[in-house]
Amino acid sequence: MLSKKTQYAFKALTFMAERKKEGPVLIAEISKRKKIPLKFLENILLELKKAGLLDSKKGKGGGYFFNVDPAEIKLAQVMRLIEGPIALLPCVSLNFYERCKDCDEKKCGLKKVMIQVRDNTLAILEHKTVHDLVAK
Repeated sequence: MLSKKTQYAFKALTFMAERKKEGPVLIAEISKRKKIPLKFLENILLELKKAGLLDSKKGKGGGYFFNVDPAEIKLAQVMRLIEGPIALLPCVSLNFYERCKDCDEKKCGLKKVMIQVRDNTLAILEHKTVHDLVAK
């Protein structure tokens, strides 16, 4: 299940992508239009800025804008930045692997199924972009 934070990140990015041609977008406008708590949104956008996906401009005509084209920002990338692992179990994560303490991984049927879930999920998330969220 996506956390609220990740859902808010996608809502904000979608809003920004819809208005990309209009220039920088104010945090307050995103917050109001998408009903995202302002302080929560500030943290999310700052994380996306630190990752190089967004940038910001201060002063008149300022706000947040894309540093990378929305058509180049994979949904999996955003999820990993905000949420961490995409895999449902740490033992099947590609980027955040952790061995399960109470499991024999070689015999674990759950692990085998969760690898399939991960692979199928990634097959979609690695090919869909922020632009796909607004494309009609």
